[in-house]
Amino acid sequence: MPKSLSPYPILHRRADKNIGGIQMACKLSIVIPIYNEVESLEEILNQIAAVEVRMEKELILIDDCSTDGTRVILKRIESGGQTPPTADTSIKVLYHDVNKGKGATLRTGFQHITGEITLIQDADLEYDPRDYPKLLQPILAGEADVVYGSRFMKGRQKGLLRSYLANQFLTSLSNIVNGTKLTDMETCYKVIKTPILKQISLYSDRFGFEPEITAKLAKRKCRIVEVPITYRGRDYHEGKTVNWKDGIAAIFHILRFRFFS
Repeated sequence: MPKSLSPYPILHRRADKNIGGIQMACKLSIVIPIYNEVESLEEILNQIAAVEVRMEKELILIDDCSTDGTRVILKRIESGGQTPPTADTSIKVLYHDVNKGKGATLRTGFQHITGEITLIQDADLEYDPRDYPKLLQPILAGEADVVYGSRFMKGRQKGLLRSYLANQFLTSLSNIVNGTKLTDMETCYKVIKTPILKQISLYSDRFGFEPEITAKLAKRKCRIVEVPITYRGRDYHEGKTVNWKDGIAAIFHILRFRFFS
């Protein structure tokens, strides 16, 4: 589809913010689902604060009923005991009373976004916020509606071999049924124009979110661009929670959301 015929308008941009010829959007919403991340939460917030992205930002932190002390950190942030990372950053903290899963946690966060662009960030340090500029560039340049950060465009990076193989199978299946050409459908890093995100009804509670959002973006013929990112995969003893049952469920979700929703 030619750029001029995209079903989604180019975002409103402020003329007073221009970097490398690209005018910056007004606000970036960074949605962070959290579950038992007491060891990494403060570090990921520090990494986000260090990123050179001259945009107004809001961090939306959603705790999915953590039990390891994560909530102590979040309560301190919420009460003002810890100031926002930078002057142009605001923080919203939300809580689940019961554990609902990543998809449900993201849905809670999406209800509170106010930025023109939404970026999904995990709290476990597998994904590097220093990739934000390259993730945002295609949308800000008017070349994409959605950007996926691919862990595999430059080959397999550090991580479990079985997770890599499962990901490649699921991505290939998703490509076949959705008519896409992605290398990493399951990536956390998804950057989406907020008006598009708000048009999509989402239902998956756990990791079915990834195939669901991909299928629904493909149905809407959104321009999806991939960029290579840095990745440090965790092992299961480090707290990784995806398992083989989620892989089986992902096959069901790929088919369900392409053909039956």
